Amino acid sequence: QVQLVESGGGSVQAGGSLRLSCAASGYTYSSYYLGWFRQAPGKERERVAIIDSYGTTSYSDSVKGRFTISRDNAKNTLSLQMNSLKPEDTAMYYCAADPVHYKLWVGSANYWGQGTQVTVSS
Repeated sequence: QVQLVESGGGSVQAGGSLRLSCAASGYTYSSYYLGWFRQAPGKERERVAIIDSYGTTSYSDSVKGRFTISRDNAKNTLSLQMNSLKPEDTAMYYCAADPVHYKLWVGSANYWGQGTQVTVSS
């Protein structure tokens, strides 16, 4: 059974930073594509960042230059460092995993965490 558990969300003022973590278990973590997604109330889920097993990353334009995704295959963890946060970054953030890049890219990953809330006040 694959399990993903996020942590690190919270409330912060605009311009501040937060670091999200996702602990994974139950599968060959190092071979999976991993990603962070977010969903704000009344909006569709949005892809934030993706990282492959080699550490190659991709980001949405809205977070590029401010967020950094990373993974530690030895510890089975995924992280998202979020700097220069803006009120529009407020959302529930989810980590996701899938062995197929396309499924993760389009938001149809097999495995999802329960989410962690990030709230940025102006």
